[in-house]
Amino acid sequence: MGMASLFFSLVSVLLSIAAPLCKADQSFKTCGINAIYQLGDSTSDTGNLIRENPQSVLARPPYGQNFFKNPTGRSSNGQLIIDYFATSASLPFLDAYLKTNATFYGRGNGVNFAVAGATALPSETLANKKISSPVTNSSLSKQLDWMSIYLNGICKNADCAKKLEDSIFMVGEIGGNDYTFAQMSGKTPEEIKALVPEVVKATKEAVTKVVGYGAPRVVVFGHFPMGCFPISLTDVPANDSAAFDELHCLKNLNALSLYHNEQLQKAILELKTQHPNVAILYGDFYNAFLSILRNVDKLGFDAKSVQKACCGIGGDYNFNVTRICGSPGVPVCPDPQKFINWDGVHLTQQAYYHIFTWLIRDISSQLRC
Repeated sequence: MGMASLFFSLVSVLLSIAAPLCKADQSFKTCGINAIYQLGDSTSDTGNLIRENPQSVLARPPYGQNFFKNPTGRSSNGQLIIDYFATSASLPFLDAYLKTNATFYGRGNGVNFAVAGATALPSETLANKKISSPVTNSSLSKQLDWMSIYLNGICKNADCAKKLEDSIFMVGEIGGNDYTFAQMSGKTPEEIKALVPEVVKATKEAVTKVVGYGAPRVVVFGHFPMGCFPISLTDVPANDSAAFDELHCLKNLNALSLYHNEQLQKAILELKTQHPNVAILYGDFYNAFLSILRNVDKLGFDAKSVQKACCGIGGDYNFNVTRICGSPGVPVCPDPQKFINWDGVHLTQQAYYHIFTWLIRDISSQLRC
């Protein structure tokens, strides 16, 4: 290999590690978006859970190691999808609502209300169904209460719609924990599926409230294919070929994700009819994730580690629910950028970046900016 070829190969590797935003990814800036508001769970929490529970593993290394160097409460080794969205709008990363020294009141660039472990349904509603919610009580309704307090603070006597005219609201992902906790509580597949209409209704009501505040643009995110993650795969024998699809994901759990997403998209269509002057979009996490699985080599991931956790231990998928990432003695892979999955439940920064690039093009084309 010549020196010129070697130089350009090195540059390509460095660019891949940094996962920079190319011009095509900066379309939120051309959309004129100057503030982002986020509701959701661990897919988008930038530090609320660790304020509620400083003992959470998200407050310990190795979380955040490959970008922030220290844990920030993000469920990854680095940035999340919401961080890339903020950068695409030339905005600072969103402060968590519970961060004591947050500057969102002064800056007005948006707020992150998402909480890792949050459910779409209130914990009381789940408890009545004998489903425990072990991580947080800050469900979607609680996050909406926080949003109301914040918006009342910045709008005061002013027209809130005017204040929010250059903003975008992100709702979700939310609801996956409802289904996971139901499974952990011993519910049957039929009982878990029966939760979907309630979860979608709660999400739809959240969007209605957000629109009522004056939101001009709302992106409602669907679910990832739940059957492709180590936390799900580790419970099924690898030789049970009937349980897996062509991508080695669990058929039954992916069917649940698809059912949820179908019902959610129907709800979005209803919301669009009710609010024709608001841009209400569907964020397709499901197909964005599958685009990675179908292009593993092209994107630079290790094909042998596609469904293994980078930070984890044990079994075929490097995942053990009793020894999770952040626990003593649990190792981290030497090259996280080669892994899609970070801790068995969440993705690596590199995977989130590729999902973002898929989503930003899809969302920006719908916003026509």
